[in-house]
Amino acid sequence: MLELLAPAGSMEALQAAVQNGANAVYLGCGMFNARQSAKNFTPQTLVEAVKYCHIRGVAVHLTLNTLVSDREMKELCDLIRHAAVAGVDAFIVQDLGVIQLCRQIAPHVPIHGSTQMTIHSLSGVQLCAAWGMSRVVLSRELSRDEIAKICAESPIEIEVFGHGALCMCYSGQCYLSAAIGGRSGNRGRCAQPCRQSYGYGHWENKYPLSLKDNCLVNYVKELEALGVASLKLEGRMKRPEYVATVTGVYRRAIDEGHVSPLMMEQLHTAFNREGFTDDYYKGETGPQMFGTRKDERESGAWLKEARATYEGIENPLVDVKFRAVVSSAGSSLAVADEAGNVCTVTGPVPEVARTVQLESAALAQRLSKTGGTPYRCVEVRTQVEPGLVLSAAAINAMRRDALNQLTALRGRREQKQVFRPRKFSEVPGPKGMPGLSIQVTAKEQLTQKLLKLETVMLYVPLHLLDADPELTQRLLNRGKLAAVLPRIIHDNEMPRIKAALMRLKELGLKDVLVGNLGHLIPVRELGLRIRGDFGLNIYNSGAVDMTRKLEFASTALSFEMTMPQIRDVTKSTPCELLVYGRMPLMVTENCLFYNRTGECTCNRTSLKLIDKTGAEFPVIKDGDGCRSVLLNGKKLSWLDRQEDLQRLGLWATRLYFTTENPGEVDRVLSAYIHADPFDPGACTRGLYLRGVD
Repeated sequence: MLELLAPAGSMEALQAAVQNGANAVYLGCGMFNARQSAKNFTPQTLVEAVKYCHIRGVAVHLTLNTLVSDREMKELCDLIRHAAVAGVDAFIVQDLGVIQLCRQIAPHVPIHGSTQMTIHSLSGVQLCAAWGMSRVVLSRELSRDEIAKICAESPIEIEVFGHGALCMCYSGQCYLSAAIGGRSGNRGRCAQPCRQSYGYGHWENKYPLSLKDNCLVNYVKELEALGVASLKLEGRMKRPEYVATVTGVYRRAIDEGHVSPLMMEQLHTAFNREGFTDDYYKGETGPQMFGTRKDERESGAWLKEARATYEGIENPLVDVKFRAVVSSAGSSLAVADEAGNVCTVTGPVPEVARTVQLESAALAQRLSKTGGTPYRCVEVRTQVEPGLVLSAAAINAMRRDALNQLTALRGRREQKQVFRPRKFSEVPGPKGMPGLSIQVTAKEQLTQKLLKLETVMLYVPLHLLDADPELTQRLLNRGKLAAVLPRIIHDNEMPRIKAALMRLKELGLKDVLVGNLGHLIPVRELGLRIRGDFGLNIYNSGAVDMTRKLEFASTALSFEMTMPQIRDVTKSTPCELLVYGRMPLMVTENCLFYNRTGECTCNRTSLKLIDKTGAEFPVIKDGDGCRSVLLNGKKLSWLDRQEDLQRLGLWATRLYFTTENPGEVDRVLSAYIHADPFDPGACTRGLYLRGVD
């Protein structure tokens, strides 16, 4: 059966979800979740929420889907322990370090890989399964065919987003909010800059980054047939009335197998951005997917109707069976639920009937009246001795007492042992000046000056190396070369990628720069060394330790970290840091070039988005595909502060060339060699000083 998973940003929203038929809810507690602007739950209200849900047969998934710093780990450990004792049914996790903590502290609680992990391939799912996860939430950009393939071969459960807001960027790969205002989407503080207006080349009142909301209500039966385990509704920032309406509509669609015009109208009334889209699911992209929220007068009738579905009522959600015995020796009533819980109560001794005796049918009818409770009577079995009578009040009291006992039993927390997390080795890293690594995105950037410079690693896109074996051989002879994989590689693209890697391996290539967890297994199967890129979001010592266990040769640290965090993080895997270049702020399935003109020109033209402040955001391709990468306008630069960098224990500092022409590349290299002064007009220190919320 397809699980319907609804959002709960508050206790009222949780009740709205449960009373409208959610099989499970997901919620946040405190600061470690991707919707910190929602009301969320406190440790105490989390206990109440779990009890409320479990009584009604609804599971609770706790979101721990943000990046966590080393200094926050103690507080996080306390929350994991508290949530496990409270009885949550799953943790939803993004951070590799947090995955380790959950497994160590509460191994009995299942772990679900968040969509923030950017899992979009079967190999990514398989890796999560190898880490002991029981479910993965796939990226929203996948088509029905891709979902079907993953479901058919996945060793664990698959969850997909069915309704709600779509991010323009692949979840977990967006740094736009952090770069603009210091509010990190990876830390649960996204300011939604994608919903703002931009222009091409100059500011216009256009919204090229604002997608319509996803809506797969017409495909719920198909998703179930594909093998999807859970259908997720987005909306922890939305009001309870929204949660009630959307959950109710999807509940009916799952149960009844069809969607009426009234149901679609209810979804539109609750929230829409110039309608909805199902294009990712259909395997399509394009400008038809984009829309904005229009200012519309709120319907008082809709709000009232939505509240009526959950305020002050109990919809029957749990099937129960009664067995009653009435004899001259006494009376008793047993109630059983589908989970095998049984509660028995004893009633009064019945009297001898003077006129009308108690009949089995009358007893069954009275016991089946469970209104105002979470229970739905599906069977009553009675054994009534003739010639007796039992008052209606006595029967009602027995039913009430039996259900109260059942409620207490269902709400009871099973005590499972929790443990202390294991300490990992604290490695300070090398002292002195880090080595230099360089990454290019175009062949022309491989200037003579660059090639003569001593580097600990040169990163070149896979497609450039594969297209020019002679160049690849020259670079290999120079030494220390790694092929850069695109961050996004769908399953149908992986055979081509693996074939290219095999050809390069035959030439002598040994190293590959990987920015997605789904690429680890294919690269390792080819016997190549893995070097981790920024897309893995390595933000704490636990995450670095995970890369050590995965035998990474090196890993890039998140450019959302601060200098003290970088200094103090363990260097059990050699670490590098991006110190020059345009920070990649988004990677998008929609081609921004195509959406502008109706023609994909990303191979031969340049493009910039401009916001209303005049800030520029250049656009390049992700590898040789048609996905777009949105870059920061100002270049990150620490070329003049290399003394600060040598105190961080880094293996390497990386120069990242994106839009630079050969002359600009050489000027940057000279600035690196001579530590030229910082230009505040063209450059930024990034987030290393100010950090992120």
